This record gives sequence, C-alpha cells and structure tokens, in this order.
Amino acid sequence: MTYADLGLNIIHEQYRIEHHLGDFEVGRVIAEHRERYTVKTPEKEFDSELIGKIRFTADSRYDFPAVGDWVAFTEYDEGKALIHEVYPRHSIIERKAVGKASQVQIIATNIDFGLIVQAVDRDFNLNRLERYLTICNASKVEPLIVLSKIDLVDESILQVLLEQIAKRLGEIPVLQVSNQRLNGYEALQPIIKAGKTYCLLGSSGVGKSTLLNHLSGEEKMKTGEISSSVSKGKHTTSHRELIVLPGGGILIDNPGMREVGIADMSGGLETTFETLLDYANECKFKDCTHMHEKGCAILAAVESGEIEEEAYYNFQKMERERVHFESSLQERRKKDRELGKLYKHIQQERRKTKY
Repeated sequence: MTYADLGLNIIHEQYRIEHHLGDFEVGRVIAEHRERYTVKTPEKEFDSELIGKIRFTADSRYDFPAVGDWVAFTEYDEGKALIHEVYPRHSIIERKAVGKASQVQIIATNIDFGLIVQAVDRDFNLNRLERYLTICNASKVEPLIVLSKIDLVDESILQVLLEQIAKRLGEIPVLQVSNQRLNGYEALQPIIKAGKTYCLLGSSGVGKSTLLNHLSGEEKMKTGEISSSVSKGKHTTSHRELIVLPGGGILIDNPGMREVGIADMSGGLETTFETLLDYANECKFKDCTHMHEKGCAILAAVESGEIEEEAYYNFQKMERERVHFESSLQERRKKDRELGKLYKHIQQERRKTKY
C-alpha cells in the first residue's frame, strides 16, 4: 500500500511543504471513537488523540478531525500518536444534527463519490433519495444510486422504480445489485477507482455493509441474517470506518441514518431541484415563495402536471428545514457574540478593580 492508495495527492503534499509540516508524519483518519482517532499510514495504524492546542482553540465541530481527514501527527509511543493539525478538506458530507436545531453532524470528509444505497423491496423512497442527493450536491460530491436486493422483487417492479428515478431525478447513474445472487457487482467494480474515496449513504439494513464486504472480498463489516418478517438484514455497523479496498479505492461505511436533516446546503437544493427551479424565472414576482402567489410559474407547472406534485412538496419541506436551520444558526451566533462581549466586559472590569 502507498499514500496514493490512501488518497493522498499533490495538493496535500504542497500544503505540507507550505505550512512547514515536514517534521510530522501524515496519515488519514479511518475511525473515530469518542475523541480518539485511528490514523492510518501505508505501514501501520495509530491510536491517536489531539494535542491541547486543538482542543482549546477549536471554535466548532469543523476544527476537530473526522473520518476521511488527513492529519499531521507524531508518534510518542509504540502505536500511539498525537494529532497536531488537520489538513484542509476538499469536501465535507454533513447533515443537521439530530435534535439540535443549529448544529451539524459531519458524516465524512474528503469524499469523491457518494454511494446512495436503497433496498428496492421495502426501503425505496424517492423523497429520501432527493435528500441524499441534496446533501451530496451541497458537498460537491458526485452521487451514485445503488439499488440493492433486486432479487427480492419482480423484474417488472424494478423497471417501474428505474423509470420513476429517471423521471424524477434525471440522469443520475443507477446501479443494481443483488447481495444474495451477487448480480450487478461487475458493473460496480469499474466505478471504484484507486485513490478515490466513496462514502456509503443510506438507512439501516439496506445492505451497505454487505456491499462493502463483497467489494473488499472479505467480511470487513459484520452483517446479520435477513429477518423473514421484514426482509431486512440486522444492521450492525455502529460507527464510521474507512477501508482501503484491495483492488483500489477507499470506502467509508456509515451507521444507518433514520433522519437526513437539511442544514446549510450551499446550493445543494438548487442543484437537486434545478429543473423545478427553472420555472421560477417565469414567476410574476421576483420574491415569489412558490407557495400561494398568483402568477407563480412553479405552482402552475404543478397544476398542469409538468412538475410532479410529490417533488414540489419535498422541495418545499426541505427548503423550510434549510431556512429554519439558517435562522437558528444566526440566532446561536448572535448569542455567542453577546456572550463574548459580556466576557470581555467582565475581564475589563476585573482589570480596573485590580489596578
């Protein structure tokens, strides 16, 4: 294995030189466990923790390492290391943290492709696919849809699902695999390229870990037997982990996500719903909310059937989530600024009293 196999490129090396990190080793975070990190190099893996400077100067979750990050570190004991700096990221896949209005959860970093996995027997949901697409588009990550468990439905049903995807989502690449019969992997293998990082996204039990095991050629992730009552595997992935595949390519498995909350999408919604929003250019009012205004071209297209009603409602729902997240984030930042001013005032008063 080489650093290139792990995904290191010339940009990382330039950063290392420009920021005088030559005295440190470089490695990639492949797992995270309660503020401890497993850092991998071509030769070995290190149980790592952060130096105090990172802990005490961090302003947000973005300042801490995540699975997929490149870091500068030093080994202080056999197999143990201290992380001194996190290299810049070229992409971050994130979602709104569950139960926290203005906070995000980083799923993985430095991702090139998002493999959105849905099982065709029970999990298939176009609205959820649009959510994952929005997250990928906001992160500048190329999305690929993987339909799993195709052996559990009739061919006619599968064709209907493929037609629905094409009509609603456009020309997004769609791959079909059967984990039981091992069909479809011959089409997936060429897509996995050496040095590129792929993140598995999807609900619990859709076959992400089984997919990883087949691509790696061994049982990297434990999977349970399929339940006869719900036709779902007993999903056992409990944390994110980065795995280098023997044929090239890096794959990150994730615990299943019950909620896919929309955060600051930075254009993700606009990209996912580009066709729908093209109609907005014909709206009578520039500040049209596309909800109730007379002269709204989007509403007219929904009524005429040019835009699917379900797609329109899904867009509106995610747009409301985005607006709510951004307003909550602004309120939180305002409170933080006020607390900062109060702290500064208290410090100044203490100095006056002291002298």
